[in-house]
Amino acid sequence: MKFSLEGKSAIITGGASGIGKAITTVFAKQGAYIHILEFDKEAGEKIVAEISATGRAASFYHCDVSNHQQVKKIVEEISKKSKIDILINNAGIAHVGNVENTDESDLDRIYNVNIKGVYNCLHAVVPKMKTQGGGVIVNMASIASSVGISDRFAYSMSKGAVLTMTYSVAKDYVADKIRCNCISPARVHTPFVDGFIKKNYPGQEDEMFEALSKTQPIGRMGKPTEIANLAMYLCSDEASFITGTDFPIDGGFIKLNGQ
Repeated sequence: MKFSLEGKSAIITGGASGIGKAITTVFAKQGAYIHILEFDKEAGEKIVAEISATGRAASFYHCDVSNHQQVKKIVEEISKKSKIDILINNAGIAHVGNVENTDESDLDRIYNVNIKGVYNCLHAVVPKMKTQGGGVIVNMASIASSVGISDRFAYSMSKGAVLTMTYSVAKDYVADKIRCNCISPARVHTPFVDGFIKKNYPGQEDEMFEALSKTQPIGRMGKPTEIANLAMYLCSDEASFITGTDFPIDGGFIKLNGQ
């Protein structure tokens, strides 16, 4: 099978909802054993049950990725069961605001999950990959890592850090056969988007959905499965020559907007 992940073990953070859920589902279908690190206990247990029903295998670990010791303990537990072939740093939170209306508490919250959470997982997993002779890491960045987005001060800060952490890890561990890349999606249609529209634009859901969709030159939002398929490729043996690279998947947003 092309892009097979058969026999590989993957840690996926935030793997029970949105893009993370799509990655979990696609990776399981491709044969990987999935270790889901997820803050939402109910969602984590549900996706494990769904994967088990297909005849594939997955494990759920209730985890706050911002908790250094908790992440370290879980990774240690996983490493005693199997190799860690793949790490997907997907868990993240959003924030809307410019520098003036971003409180210190907002900045700390975004930092703790989107930056420290990625660091915690990298810090715990990279030594395991070195010992076993290699591995693949994919970090979830954003178009906000590379271009200015209105009212996304803290979020852009965090995703810029994800991009540069990706470059750093790729450079430092290329000789250890650890590949590290990141994916930068534009707006993707997830339950989070639907909830955001419903909360902020009651009664105007259809109009706002259309307006947000048109911010992508291609005329629609991305689908979680499209992001998952790119992650699948980057983690497969077919992508063994790729490291230290950011992959925008943005419907033309970065290069075509305003042109």
